[in-house]
Amino acid sequence: GARAVATGAPARLAAPAASVAAQLSMVATGGPATGLFTGSNPADRHVEPDELNGRTKFKVVYVVLESQYQSSMTAACKRINAQQENVAVECSGYLLEELRDAKNYEDFKREVGEADIFIGSLIFVQELADKVVEAVEPHRDSMSACIVFPSMPDVMRLQKVGSFEMKNAGTSKGGLSDFMKKNKPAGATFEDGMLKLLRALPKVLKYLPNDKAKDARSFMLSFQYWLGGSPENLEAMLLNVASKYVEPIASKDLLPESVIQDPRLIPDRGIWHPVAKEIFVDADSYLDWYRREVAPATGIDFDSAPTVGILLQKSHINTKDDGHYVSLIQELEAMGAKVVPTYSGALDFSVLVDEYFYNSAGAVVVDSVINLTGFALVGGPAKQDHPRAVECLKKLDRPYLCALPLVFQTFEEWKDSELGLHPVQVALQVALPEIDGAIEPIIFAGRDGLTGRSVPLADRIASLSQRALKWANLRRKKNAEKKVAVTIFSFPPDKGNVGTAAYLDVFGSIYSVLQGLQKEGYDVGEIPESTEALIDSVLHDKEATVASPELNVEYKMTVEEYKSLTPWAGDLEENWGPPPGQLNSDGQNLLVYGKKFGNVFIGVQPSFGYEGDPMRLLFSKSASPHHGFAAYYSYVEKVFGADAVLHFGTHGSLEFMPGKQVGMSGECYPDRLIHTIPNLYYYAANNPSEATIAKRRSYANTISYLTPPAENAGLYKGLKELGELVASYQGLRDTGRGASIVGSIIASARTCNLDKDIKDLPADDADMTTLSLEERDTVVGKVYARLMEIESRLLPCGLHTVGVPPTAEEAIATLVNIASIDRPEDKIKSLPRIIAESIDREIDEIYRNSDMGKLEDVALRNEIVEATREATRALVMQSANADGRVESVQDVFANLVRSLGMGKPPWIEALSQRGFGSASNADLEPLVKYLEFCLKQVVADNELGALVASLDGRYTLPGPGGDPIRNPGVLPTGKNMHALDPQAIPTTAACDCAKVVVDRLLERQAADNDGAYPESIAFVLWGTDNIKTYGESLAQVLWMVGVKPVPDSIGRVNKLELIPLEELGRPRVDVVVTCSGVFRDLFINQMNLLDRAVKMAAEADEPLEMNFVRKHALEQAEELGCSLRDAATRVFSNAAGSYSANVGLAIENGGWEDEAQLQEQYLSRKGFAFNADKPGMLEQQDAVFKSSLSRVDVTFQNLDSSEISLSDVSHYFDSDPTKVVSGLRKDGKKPTAFVADTTTANAQVRTLSETVRLDARTKLLNPKFYEGMLKSGYEGTREITKRLRNTMGWSATAGAVDNFVYEDANDVFIKDPEMQKRLLDTNPNAFRDMVTTFLEANGRGYWDTSEENLDRLRQLYQEVDDKIEGM
Repeated sequence: GARAVATGAPARLAAPAASVAAQLSMVATGGPATGLFTGSNPADRHVEPDELNGRTKFKVVYVVLESQYQSSMTAACKRINAQQENVAVECSGYLLEELRDAKNYEDFKREVGEADIFIGSLIFVQELADKVVEAVEPHRDSMSACIVFPSMPDVMRLQKVGSFEMKNAGTSKGGLSDFMKKNKPAGATFEDGMLKLLRALPKVLKYLPNDKAKDARSFMLSFQYWLGGSPENLEAMLLNVASKYVEPIASKDLLPESVIQDPRLIPDRGIWHPVAKEIFVDADSYLDWYRREVAPATGIDFDSAPTVGILLQKSHINTKDDGHYVSLIQELEAMGAKVVPTYSGALDFSVLVDEYFYNSAGAVVVDSVINLTGFALVGGPAKQDHPRAVECLKKLDRPYLCALPLVFQTFEEWKDSELGLHPVQVALQVALPEIDGAIEPIIFAGRDGLTGRSVPLADRIASLSQRALKWANLRRKKNAEKKVAVTIFSFPPDKGNVGTAAYLDVFGSIYSVLQGLQKEGYDVGEIPESTEALIDSVLHDKEATVASPELNVEYKMTVEEYKSLTPWAGDLEENWGPPPGQLNSDGQNLLVYGKKFGNVFIGVQPSFGYEGDPMRLLFSKSASPHHGFAAYYSYVEKVFGADAVLHFGTHGSLEFMPGKQVGMSGECYPDRLIHTIPNLYYYAANNPSEATIAKRRSYANTISYLTPPAENAGLYKGLKELGELVASYQGLRDTGRGASIVGSIIASARTCNLDKDIKDLPADDADMTTLSLEERDTVVGKVYARLMEIESRLLPCGLHTVGVPPTAEEAIATLVNIASIDRPEDKIKSLPRIIAESIDREIDEIYRNSDMGKLEDVALRNEIVEATREATRALVMQSANADGRVESVQDVFANLVRSLGMGKPPWIEALSQRGFGSASNADLEPLVKYLEFCLKQVVADNELGALVASLDGRYTLPGPGGDPIRNPGVLPTGKNMHALDPQAIPTTAACDCAKVVVDRLLERQAADNDGAYPESIAFVLWGTDNIKTYGESLAQVLWMVGVKPVPDSIGRVNKLELIPLEELGRPRVDVVVTCSGVFRDLFINQMNLLDRAVKMAAEADEPLEMNFVRKHALEQAEELGCSLRDAATRVFSNAAGSYSANVGLAIENGGWEDEAQLQEQYLSRKGFAFNADKPGMLEQQDAVFKSSLSRVDVTFQNLDSSEISLSDVSHYFDSDPTKVVSGLRKDGKKPTAFVADTTTANAQVRTLSETVRLDARTKLLNPKFYEGMLKSGYEGTREITKRLRNTMGWSATAGAVDNFVYEDANDVFIKDPEMQKRLLDTNPNAFRDMVTTFLEANGRGYWDTSEENLDRLRQLYQEVDDKIEGM
């Protein structure tokens, strides 16, 4: 059951954020059709006496969160009815979740009305707490007693034990809470406070008047019995309360004291072993007993065996519900390991680590740790103390696995569910432990639906034990004997793509890892003399295609061997026929590609397998990996015998293989493939959401790597000349030459295609002398503003190599961006703001004027940007060494002292030279200190260190993933990444940022449409973006419909308030929200929030012209014949376990007929609706989806980081609904598409085509970008081709690409024979793909160009093809 705490720590389950309901949201179980999550039935636990025989009967109704209390309570009542002579009991019990069902809730209300005693415990879900209060409050005064153990404050206020009550629970008044404040142990939780209170009872009671003291004593005694948890304890509790407070029993004294036993409690914490007669209190005495008693009996070699430390929950030991614990301990011992099982009744398990995993000499006695409680190490589900947990685990320095028991589902419900683990449990028991650095969320126990008891899952326990032992053995093996399988990816599968990873120079990085491992004493054979030689040895012949057997074959596996090593090979035949199949095979054998260097194998992960036929995957329910994929992992584990596998870079296919979303079963492919091998995974620091999927589905211990620093895009070619013209105009504007320069500026802007971005650019032949000076300034200002926008756009330069610290130039690029953001929470102003204030201006006003094209403010903004760069450069350069790298950071303020005799510190000097010498020192000081701290983090790279430590079986420090510019906490890299606590968003800051963007978007729309607001906007929500911005895009949707998120009494964001129209000052705008598959996995409770918000707006009784949500929902209810609430369904995603619309896939393969096919694919993949009223399923709702999309006027996406923009990844156009909407609209009109860009402090809203143009100018067409990429050689060419492919994706899904983009790209890469040759030599396959893309863009009508260009492309295609085929 829920990991309850029967001892002192009422587990505050569900304390995390949004409501459980929310989280239950899309759970498609095979349960009853109520859409609820659990199929259990309260009637099964009703107890009545067989016959009264003149006894006095009292009635008890209880509602609890965790099911292990259910069997104890039933047993206690049966004992009373069998043994007591004078009294009998009738008892009805409910599990909290069951109250969601309307029939159950009616029964509950009726029974509460008949009850003498009500008992509630751990009611920590806001909307269910409200239901309990609503049912119990009317009867509280007439009941004999109302006993509430730790729950939400409003439930605690129902407390009534005689004169003892908690009217002030949750407020600051009240004797009890005063006492607890004084006696609260530092950093402790509510539960620990309660335990302490129990021990200190005698002290408290002196402060209370006499009868109050007696009643308080009864409550505290009841609490002790409850925490004792066994049937005997609960029996005594019921008899004790009945004897004092149930009138007919108390007045006739039917229960004398002698009948009632004292509480029987075991120590709060200790070392427990199922065979031992006693609880041990230190590691030495326990291990001593173990050596004498257990080792000889089990045949464990005490001195050489690895040791596994285990954390358990006391309530399971108390209530004797410990079968799942016992079987794990026996399994580990059967595999030859020693076990140290420790338990605690409080929710601070770090105490167990500190007290029992070290011996008296202070040496660590365990090799790996498994936490079976399913909770964060410190503080359970309500109030975690992550920093303390990390400190404790870092000191222990051992792998920390968090396995979990099923809490809200029975074993069958979990097995049948496509989603796997219940979303509430994912939020509490997977997401929170990850922040502590926990790995491997494997489910080890289920529960029996009828009795609520825990049932061990044998295959999962075996798998968990093997994995824990493999981690333990990494500590014990010598480095020279360890075997490591480095796995690289090839996507899309093609020779030109071997070694793909986001922003990473894969082979260069592997080369530095091999050198690092050699230093540590690993056997790496003969390392090739250079990265190129390494590429050659793996690829053999760079020009080969995958189909030719030219990739180096490391191993040929016969079909017999494959079948014997892969017990589930037969399951793949439904999709792939009998082995060996077509992929990774030579017709007889299965081929494993790669190469061994000593004990290190560098292997190429086989492809997904449906590349030739992408449509097949879309429609196949029973997708599976192909035989070659299975053979690869069987080889790594069983033939090569890897001690660990290292997946290299973001990202491969293993973690996206079919199976449950979280909580894998032994049938899920990620689990079958990785099987028992510890999985280390180098992952890009800016992609926490997909890293989270790798951690949960393939048990990865991620190690983050830095994405390359972003630099300013700069100006080039025609844009650069245009920039020079503008500069000369500023000097000569009021001379006779001013007018003619404006003429040249206009002509030159047209040549650069800037007229597409500047609406009212005068014609080339317009007479400039007729314009006043101010009008000319305005024209030039607008051109200048566009140039600045291109010049200052950030773009990642080159690729990152693991283990190489950044150059000073790279560090400057990152710090300039960090310095440009205000950080009010740290009381730090941005450098541009400080500079503007030094000349008495507001930076926001300068940004606004410059966006409008006011010449002097465009110029001023440029000055400020330059000054910011110069000052930052001065700061970094004082720490750079002779090679231009920063190895250690000079202490800025130590330098100050040295420079006192010599003038100002260098950054103030730099500002003075730019004319900003009066910048405020008080503001600069905290900023400079902060930048210095960030510089240290940028330089302190631990990417290689973390890998070496993990291979030694040590703990990897956890850290947030995200954008290092917004959240420098991401640095230094080399951390095990986690996402954020899903209940904490959207934060207030995110809501403020969202309001700015929404207001800009609506203003811009109203301005373009004669003041009319759009009626409906289609949003796309992404997982990673919401992690980086703490829920900005979520908050944008809420602000559109005019609803405000409000935290509940424990600070979790799960309540909503409608903002009144007069405060909103505009109509409520309707939305259609499409969530990515990753967003659905991570933020199910936020989908609940959005669905409730839209329905709240739809039900508001307001004029239709001021509430478009209601207007549309009423129309749809009529049109579709459904209720208003169902018509207001607006939150959609993919079906459980499926990701993306696969439009990107089709575009990469070129295997699509026409755009209609892409649109159909989008509608069928993305049309699964989430419904807060029926949180148990995710239903396909085509009709509402299409009908809502057909009313959309505007489509909208967010860009939130400089590394990932529209052309960098296929995800953005894959989910873009622009053309889908115009296909569905009755007037066929294409909606306006907007993109918000919050990558800089000055948030912008641009149209989609403006953004695509900006992106093309700063990346694809920008020499700084493509030269930077070409420096990385083979991988760089591929990156350039990928940008071109993705640009074409935008033509296909939104028609947003201007002809000049293709034309200019063709000029840069194809017309220039020199460039052709460079691309062809570095990566012929990627170059062929580029030529194909150009031809395809023309063939599909996206690019109109001259015959001469097309002929050149056709001929090139032939040449490249011949070269690749080696003719």
